[in-house]
Amino acid sequence: MALFRNSMPLAAIFLLMFIQASCNNNNPSPLVKAAKDTTAPAAGNKDASIPGNFSNQTQLKFDSTELAAFIDSFAQFKVFAKDLYSFYSNRQFAYAWFDDNGLIEPAHNLYSRIVNITEDGISAKLPYKNAFGELMETQNGNLPQTKLECMLTCQYLEYASVVWQGLNEKQTKSIDWFLPRKKLSTSQLLDSLASNTILQNEPVYRQYHLLKDYLKKYRDIQAAGNLPTIKTDKKKLQPGDSGVVITNIREWLYQTGDLPSNNKSNVFDTELTNAVKTFQQRNGLTADGVIGPGVIAEMNTPIAKKIDIIMLNMERSRWVPASLQANYLLVNIPEYKLHIIENDNPVFSMNVVVGKSQHKTVIFNGDLKHVVFSPYWNVPPGILKNEVLPGIRRNKNYLASHNMEWNGGNVRQKPGPNNSLGLVKFLFPNSHAIYLHDSPAKSLFNETNRAFSHGCIRVAEPKKLALYLLRNETGWNDATVTAAMNKGQEQFVNLKQTVPVFIAYFTAWVDRQGKLNFRKDVYGRDGRLAKLVLDKPSL
Repeated sequence: MALFRNSMPLAAIFLLMFIQASCNNNNPSPLVKAAKDTTAPAAGNKDASIPGNFSNQTQLKFDSTELAAFIDSFAQFKVFAKDLYSFYSNRQFAYAWFDDNGLIEPAHNLYSRIVNITEDGISAKLPYKNAFGELMETQNGNLPQTKLECMLTCQYLEYASVVWQGLNEKQTKSIDWFLPRKKLSTSQLLDSLASNTILQNEPVYRQYHLLKDYLKKYRDIQAAGNLPTIKTDKKKLQPGDSGVVITNIREWLYQTGDLPSNNKSNVFDTELTNAVKTFQQRNGLTADGVIGPGVIAEMNTPIAKKIDIIMLNMERSRWVPASLQANYLLVNIPEYKLHIIENDNPVFSMNVVVGKSQHKTVIFNGDLKHVVFSPYWNVPPGILKNEVLPGIRRNKNYLASHNMEWNGGNVRQKPGPNNSLGLVKFLFPNSHAIYLHDSPAKSLFNETNRAFSHGCIRVAEPKKLALYLLRNETGWNDATVTAAMNKGQEQFVNLKQTVPVFIAYFTAWVDRQGKLNFRKDVYGRDGRLAKLVLDKPSL
């Protein structure tokens, strides 16, 4: 799993996140806020950092031939040979993990991390873990040991590749993740090791640490084994109901943190209603406080599956640059939300409709350059072949009845309120032919699951988005935008400053209130990722 074994082009941009626990379109995303305002919490000495300075002593040295002998003995580390030689050559082969008092503290903490690597959501073992343990246990007092010195540096690089960067770019593209990857190279890590700066601020996106805390919590719940199964004969449970099932639900919500305290009551009271709403919000359900089949199904999802989902999204967080880009638009597909971020702060969010499972919206990024009012809809070849042409054969007035016309050898739909793109579209040129646009099918934005399109992204509040994008453009205000949307004549507006757009895919994250959110794996991407990082055929 060593990332550095597969050199890849990466771009430092983004993201995330995201994302909003509430279904209220007017509230900015708590997860976007968390990304800016929340610092990564410590979870013990081996979680937050590897404290202490690395050795800058220059008197204790080893012979270069010992480095070559080490690489010969541990063949899986040969990929690091060139970088290791350069690193130690620059420091005249002075020990980095030893000083006059022997093995330094960061060495012990690195070893502790590797022994407990499952706490980082990693299921794979690092190479030579047993040999590493034997070397640590047999370390002889204050005397430096060259084999252990080299082992520590190589294990440090392996740990960094697996925990801080995750799968390589070839692997992520194989599961259709086309967002840019962060840059993190072996030479950067070794330079940071030499300058005593690495491991004090880990180069991972802070959402990773938030998920890591919940990974521990959910594993503790699993180990305790007393999370109740929810059983009821009723189609729904609501305030005022009573019974053993209410007591079990109360205990379930208490253990998962949705209910602050448990009074053991078997009555569905106001406190429980609020806890149910919290649970519904963080699981993307309608927050009405009523317990129906959807709520019960979510509660009865095996805790082991929830743990797997947390680990998968920790992996996705490894791919994201640690710092955020100042201004961008973000669509999180499983959340069915568009988030507008300005100066790293959430401005507003809105519901979106994404591609149905057979027309998946692609995970990628682009730069929004054009706002197009009263747009034509150029019918894509697939829709032309499968829908329009058969319609024409059945009905000679098909084009007129759908406000369409021939345009050369293609068909397009004229501007107007019934145009499939609505009254405005937002273009960020890309090879996937995906863009944001209005839609005449307004009712779909109120659905809980909103995967209905042919791949493009429909936005619930197109006018609001247009006004935001044109806020610094001369001549555009509420009246002129409204007029352009309803003019019935296509009008292109080129933005003076383009806006990055990121289309991402996260099925778990921690919001601004510190709540763990889950969403349905609408495209089955969790299962594909699980085969790579969890060694499981499915979830």
